[in-house]
Amino acid sequence: MTYCVAIKLDAGLVFLSDSRTNAGLDQISTFRKMIVYEKPGDRFMVLLSAGNLSISQSVREILQVEQIKDTESGEAVTIWNAKSMFDAVRVLGAAVRRVYERDAASLRQAGVEFNVSLIFGGQIQGEGMRLFQVYSPGNFIEATPETPYFQVGESKYGKPVLDRVITPATPLNEAAKCALVSMDSTLKSNLSVGLPLDMVVYEANRFQTDKVVCIDENNPYFQMLHGSWGQKLREVFDSIEDPVWDGAATDIPLMAALGRAKPLKKITTPDEKLI
Repeated sequence: MTYCVAIKLDAGLVFLSDSRTNAGLDQISTFRKMIVYEKPGDRFMVLLSAGNLSISQSVREILQVEQIKDTESGEAVTIWNAKSMFDAVRVLGAAVRRVYERDAASLRQAGVEFNVSLIFGGQIQGEGMRLFQVYSPGNFIEATPETPYFQVGESKYGKPVLDRVITPATPLNEAAKCALVSMDSTLKSNLSVGLPLDMVVYEANRFQTDKVVCIDENNPYFQMLHGSWGQKLREVFDSIEDPVWDGAATDIPLMAALGRAKPLKKITTPDEKLI
């Protein structure tokens, strides 16, 4: 399995992915889930992938040469000459459909579902940054100020901290920290997600970045974050009062004297009914 997250902010974009794949308990491998497409001064794009590894690798290869026809000019459009991120993600969707047409029937005969989830984001000269999530049929949705991040793979463990912290105004470094905390929570709760991690941070309107890092178990910052997050969570947990059943002993009793706050009545005799 895998976990990938991408965040779109006013200041830039943050991308983070793990690198673990598994096809059973004794077939665990490391494969990169992130690829960067960069043409300095013109465009910067990042692709994250989750799902069937053979499908996602095929999509990545075909994407290098895939093209669609521009409806107005009739010219061939690729990710390298697309004039907008919308056109670039349409090329990606076409690549997904190309792999489906080629492999889906054979996979189905082998009992394998055509399963791939992608995140694609970046910036092309002449427009602002954009971030998309692409589904198995090749269709996609775009991030908005109300939903400024996307996750694919094992997303549930790392979602709560993103919901509580991330807004479009969040600074890039703070968002990078939040993404790493989200990943650490996932690593803690799910063995199918594992190190090393790949992280890219892109500053708006630069069309290139040098903030690219591979994070393994020896990375000092990630070690610090892992230890600090666990410790701080425990401290916050311990600072919250335990539930008190006697309302006279506290201002915030668990059993409040409110009409619908009463639990179901315990059955003490066969003749009594649940309330």
